[in-house]
Amino acid sequence: MRKKWILFFAIFCCSSMIAVAQPPKDTLRLPLASAEKMFLDSNLQLLAQRYSIDASKALIIQARLWPNPNFSIGHTLYSGELNKFFPTGRNDETTVGLSQLILLAGKRNKQIKLAQENVHLNEYQFFDLLRTLKYTLRTDFYQIYYLQQSAKIYDEEIKALSQVVQAFSEQQGKGYISEKEVVRVRAQLYSFQSEYSDLINQINDTESELRLVLQTKPNFFIEPQVDSARMGKLDPSQYPLTTLMDSAYHNRTDLQIARTNTKISQLNYNYQKSLAVPDLSLSLGYDEAGSFLTNYYGVGASIDLPFFNRNQGNIKSAKAQIAGAEVAQRSTQATVEENVANSLQKAFAQQKLYQTIDPKFYLDFQRLLHEVLSNYQKRNIGLLEFLDFYDSYKQNTLQMNTIQFNRVSAFEDINYYTGTNFFN
Repeated sequence: MRKKWILFFAIFCCSSMIAVAQPPKDTLRLPLASAEKMFLDSNLQLLAQRYSIDASKALIIQARLWPNPNFSIGHTLYSGELNKFFPTGRNDETTVGLSQLILLAGKRNKQIKLAQENVHLNEYQFFDLLRTLKYTLRTDFYQIYYLQQSAKIYDEEIKALSQVVQAFSEQQGKGYISEKEVVRVRAQLYSFQSEYSDLINQINDTESELRLVLQTKPNFFIEPQVDSARMGKLDPSQYPLTTLMDSAYHNRTDLQIARTNTKISQLNYNYQKSLAVPDLSLSLGYDEAGSFLTNYYGVGASIDLPFFNRNQGNIKSAKAQIAGAEVAQRSTQATVEENVANSLQKAFAQQKLYQTIDPKFYLDFQRLLHEVLSNYQKRNIGLLEFLDFYDSYKQNTLQMNTIQFNRVSAFEDINYYTGTNFFN
């Protein structure tokens, strides 16, 4: 009686595992082009970065504005002679002043150039975010596809072993099957179920990340649609290293960011030097009766004398920032060159490994799998041979999917590190 419950529990676990693995009802079948369009239309991180660009463009408008003129007016509050507040007529005094600050040493133009470069910096940051998120989208897309192909293998094997366990359950007590053999097959089934559960968790985690990139609802299950024939034609020898490197120099946004930071540091240094030059203030004034002349009109000018503060500290700091930005730019360029060279080398290695796979291997193995199952049920082969073939089939198929994903991932690395979709 106890053995019957154990076998029933094994069959129940198997059937429930298969049921859990089924995707939710809202399955979203997407080719890569549709996924990328959805990403560009709805990703909130990109939208937020676009607002940052708009905000920085508004600062160009602000930098172009001239300082406001200053207007002042004064009138007698109290006359001690007349003992009267706000006297009028010949006994009052009114002054009027108008002044305008004039920025010298090209400060306004330098501020405009700084604002313009900050716009370029925000634009490059936007495209760098786009490049990174697109890389995440594409790698997750292909990873989910190949993980789902592996999940199908587990699904097939679990169903097949479930049939064997069911058959054992029906023959139990008749003397045809030893208890040791029943336990061994059941253990293999449990092992497959455990591995299958881990694989499903990995798929779900990757699905979650992809849903965030695409901004889809949590109840959607994304099923990637991949053109395997087109993927099989990808070849790293299509583009020489010099072509890939030139593309990276022109299109790698992190390198553009480093160059822009260097330029901003240089512009800031020039601006800080201009701040050492005092600004000029021009003024017009009118005095009704407070001067040696009545109804006095005057013109004046004022300027700070740069004896103590010549902005020395900020100038020295800006100069050091230029040196730091130049070093960071050289470091980024060296990283770019290494990334491109290494990704191409990796792609060649993965391509060489991929070409060793016989295209008929999977179909032949699948055909043999059904024959082995049938022969074992007919008792033409033993338990160890049966289980060994099943495990070998699983391992080889998983390895094939891993090789294919690593190959596609290597091509995606080239696209990412060059900033160009060479392989699409």
